[in-house]
Amino acid sequence: MKVGTPGFVGARLTEARQARGLTAVSLAEIIGVTPQSISQYEKNKQSPSPEIMEIIAERLNFPKERFLAEIPSQDVAPIFWRSNVTAVKYARDRAEIRLGWIKDIIAYQSKFFDFPALNLPKIDVPDDFRKVDSRFLDNLALTLRDHWDIGTGPMPDLLLEMENNGIVVSRITVDAEKLDAFSQWPLESNIPFVVLGRDKASAVRQRFDAAHEILHLMLHRNIDKKRLNSAQDFKILEDQAHYFASSLLLPERQFVDELYGCSLDSFLALKERWKVSIGAMIMRSKALGLINAGETQRLWINYTRRGWRQVEALDNKIDKERPRLLRRSMESLLSERVQSVAQILSALSLPAEDLEEICDLDEGVLSGKRPEQKAMPVLKGSAPMVAEKGTNIVAFGIPKRKG
Repeated sequence: MKVGTPGFVGARLTEARQARGLTAVSLAEIIGVTPQSISQYEKNKQSPSPEIMEIIAERLNFPKERFLAEIPSQDVAPIFWRSNVTAVKYARDRAEIRLGWIKDIIAYQSKFFDFPALNLPKIDVPDDFRKVDSRFLDNLALTLRDHWDIGTGPMPDLLLEMENNGIVVSRITVDAEKLDAFSQWPLESNIPFVVLGRDKASAVRQRFDAAHEILHLMLHRNIDKKRLNSAQDFKILEDQAHYFASSLLLPERQFVDELYGCSLDSFLALKERWKVSIGAMIMRSKALGLINAGETQRLWINYTRRGWRQVEALDNKIDKERPRLLRRSMESLLSERVQSVAQILSALSLPAEDLEEICDLDEGVLSGKRPEQKAMPVLKGSAPMVAEKGTNIVAFGIPKRKG
């Protein structure tokens, strides 16, 4: 008689497998069982032996306790993906699982902290999203700026503004070219979530993605999920979010006042101050009627000639904004000795490395795996280095023994 693992939950194996981007066949090869066995495990028709359970936990890098935890009911609120057609299914499955983990982390942290209350302006949402026009979106962008007391100049740290006003933000590695960001506002919760691709784009693109998701939260929360499966309707929703993001980041009056001409160089001159891409400025200028179709086409041709389709000028100079809420909550639990690393890992039953990524923690805070420190060799008999004025020299040495 085969002995299984008491309390094993098959859906947790599916979760762990998809979180690692694996098929049932590839997982079977990794742990040394048949694909049919994986199917039986995941359908709860059979549970793995204790020996196989050890291998599963080790190869997938999950604590064994994770596979014994009950699966919560699935939220039916729509998830707004930045790509509804071209994103690879495994990447979306992987990302959605991490969204669930973020919710688990927030639920855990809420036992110890009071988070900022949700603070979005109340608006009259049109009964048909297709009735929303550019004027409505421009007014909505100004309304949000006014509600958050931002003014009409360059948007400050957008992720900080979102978190201060009750929106939970996280960054994850998405591993998919067409999956930049996504968002969800759970039906039974007053906490909306925005997830950004850690491995995607530049600082300015990340800000645009975040602004894009704000519109979905404010305007599209109650949309029929069937609409998201219609290519035509999905395009309308995405176009609205694109326009809103441009309007939020580039308010018409202030942007036009500072723009001395609709050229690539004039856009470049504003990029570092406004932290908006040159491509977005071209589209905003066209939307505001500052340039016609022919002028827009010529700008895009020159934009391509400069090689900015791949990397824009200043992209490597502007730092990405970093979410703070999840990170500072974890750091506070540890620094104030409210919870230990072991208690956090036990309560959440998630791999330390995944928690570090989701919470934007520095590497090693939970896992103990610090970045490699390379020793600096010193020539025998050499004189100590003297720092020139205005420079910093880091000394490497062996501390003297006491006593």
